[in-house]
Amino acid sequence: MKDTVILVVTGSVAAYKSALLARRLMERGLLVKVAMTASAERFITPLTFEALTGLPVLRAGFPQSGQAPMEHINFSRGARLVVIAPATANTLGKLAHGVADDSILSMLLACGLPVMAAPAMNTQMYKHPAVQSNISTLAARGVTFIGPSSGSLACGEEGEGKMEDVETIFAAVMEKLGGVKDLAGARLLVTAGGCQEPIDPVRYIGNRSSGKMGLAVARVAAGRGAEVTLVAAHMEPSLPGTGTPEGIRVIRAQTAVEMQEAVRQEFVRCDILVMAAAVSDYRVESPAAEKVKKKSAMRLDLIENPDILASVALEKGDRVVAGFAAETEDHLASGRKKLMAKNLDLIVINDVSRGDIGFGSDYNEVTLLTRDGKKIEIARATKDVVAGAVLDHAAAIWRASQAMEQPEAS
Repeated sequence: MKDTVILVVTGSVAAYKSALLARRLMERGLLVKVAMTASAERFITPLTFEALTGLPVLRAGFPQSGQAPMEHINFSRGARLVVIAPATANTLGKLAHGVADDSILSMLLACGLPVMAAPAMNTQMYKHPAVQSNISTLAARGVTFIGPSSGSLACGEEGEGKMEDVETIFAAVMEKLGGVKDLAGARLLVTAGGCQEPIDPVRYIGNRSSGKMGLAVARVAAGRGAEVTLVAAHMEPSLPGTGTPEGIRVIRAQTAVEMQEAVRQEFVRCDILVMAAAVSDYRVESPAAEKVKKKSAMRLDLIENPDILASVALEKGDRVVAGFAAETEDHLASGRKKLMAKNLDLIVINDVSRGDIGFGSDYNEVTLLTRDGKKIEIARATKDVVAGAVLDHAAAIWRASQAMEQPEAS
C-alpha cells in the first residue's frame, strides 16, 4: 500500500508550485491528497489537483446537505504526513491559535499527524513579530519549517519570504518520511571524482572535480534501496575514509584507463549507469619512471584517452546510461549533441564556470535532457537534491523499459 501525504495549499501566488510538488511526490510512489483553502482557489483550481492526483480535493467550505459530514476527520486517515505549501501568514496564525473556522483548519487540528510548512509571504510580513511568534509557537509544537528562502518576491521586493523551491521541499519531505525504497532491486553503477594522469611519480594532469556530485548520486541511490557500486577517481573527502558511504561497494580508479576497465567489468551487471566522473581527455604518452628534474621548459606528448561513456553506451542493451556534461558555454547545444552522439538516455548539463555551483561546491544547478526530447530544469539546490532528481528520471526510464519487456498476460 502506498504511503499517503496530505498537501495543504493556501492562498499565495506560489500556489502554482504546489502542483509541481504534488507531481514530484507522486513520481516517488506516494499517494497525494490535496486540501485547499478558499483563498488558494483564487490562484489555482481544485480541478488542477484532481487531474494530477486522480483524487477529490478537500475544500474549505463545510459539508452541504447530502455530503459526508465528517470529511475533515476522515480525509487524513491513513496518511503519514501533512505538508502546507505554500503556508501563508493567515493559515499559520490560525493554526498557532487553534482557530478552526473552515474544514481545512479543522482537519489540521484534528489529524494528529506530523506537519511540515513552507512559508510564503512578503518580507516585512514574514519579519513581523506576530508572524515570528506564531512560527515559534508552531515550531515548539513540532511543526517543521522548510524555508523560506530569499529572492525576488511577487510584490516586487527582494528579501526573505519566498517559498523554497520544489526540489528542496520534496527532499525535506522524503527525509521526514525516512525515504522510499523505490530503487530496491535496481543495480546502479556510479562513477565519481576526477581522473589523474601521471606525468612522473610525483606530478599529474588533473581537473577540479571534487567527486561530491557522483558521491551524492551513490549515497542517495543506496538510501533508496539500490545496490550501488561506486567507481571512484580522486575525491574530496578521500575514499576510503571519512565520507565513504556505508553499504556501497567502492572500486578505486586513478586514471581514465583504469576507470574504463572497472566500468567495463561492472557494466554487464548493472541496470543503470550514472557517469558523473570527470575523465581526463588526454594522458601523457610515456610517463617518466623517475621524478622529472625542474627545468625552464617541459614538453609533454599527450594522447587521447578512451571515451568510456560512449564505448559502453554502444553495448547498453536495455540498460539506462546517464552522463554529465560540464560546460562553460553553449550548454544546451553541447549537451544535446553529446546526448545523441554518445547514445545516452539522459544527460545532466551543469555550468562549471560559476563559482556558486559545480566543482568543489555543495550545490549544483543543472538541466536534464532525455533522449525522447524532455528538458528538465533543476534550480540551484544541494547536490543530494540534484542527485535525487537525476535518479528519479533515470529510474523512470529504466522502469518504462522493464515494463515494455514484460510479456502480456494470456
